[in-house]
Amino acid sequence: MCGRFDQNDIARRYIAAFGWADAAYRSAAEPTYNAAPGTYRPVMHMTGGEPQVDDLHWGYRAAWAAGKIPIAVNARLEKITNNYWGKLLRTGRAVVPAHGWYEWTGEKGARQPWHIHRKDGEPLFMLALANFGPFKEHKAESGFVLITADASGGMVDIHDRRPLVLNAADAATWLDPDLSTEQAEMLARTMALGPEHFEWHRVSPELNRAGNDGAHLIVPLAD
Repeated sequence: MCGRFDQNDIARRYIAAFGWADAAYRSAAEPTYNAAPGTYRPVMHMTGGEPQVDDLHWGYRAAWAAGKIPIAVNARLEKITNNYWGKLLRTGRAVVPAHGWYEWTGEKGARQPWHIHRKDGEPLFMLALANFGPFKEHKAESGFVLITADASGGMVDIHDRRPLVLNAADAATWLDPDLSTEQAEMLARTMALGPEHFEWHRVSPELNRAGNDGAHLIVPLAD
């Protein structure tokens, strides 16, 4: 899974790295090294054929599902075509830019966070599903989830799941409204970057507290 991520640059620079020069920009979120579920983060998407950037709530639950299922922050790739996620796969494909994400090892009470990032230092473009409409009862009705897949046996046994990261060109294809749901699922399955594109290191346990922030959180711990 992915329960936190590092989005430490301003959204406009992520957009520039993505190659969007004329996106409708409505993001006011501040950069953070410790983005947590329940916060509003910049999300890239296409609406009416136009590139858009909006701050969305990290976490989604359909309005009809209140009291029936919990709010989700991730959606498993294996299930994105089912009845629950299928509508968002058609109308709510999105990309969340970042510089890394976090996973944990160790026992409860002594959890060790790891920062996972691209070896080349380039931004990540993580696949997401979102509902961009207004919410009526709860902000999670209009939120996003990151799509996760098997981590090819684990990334140094940090976790057996990973968010799906594509290069900029393939992520732009994911957002293409003319792409069918079948094509979108195939793209996610076949073009996501594998473990060989990433590296990871242990970081401060201060990361465990969602309210903590700052560049020191991603400094590698000494072995």
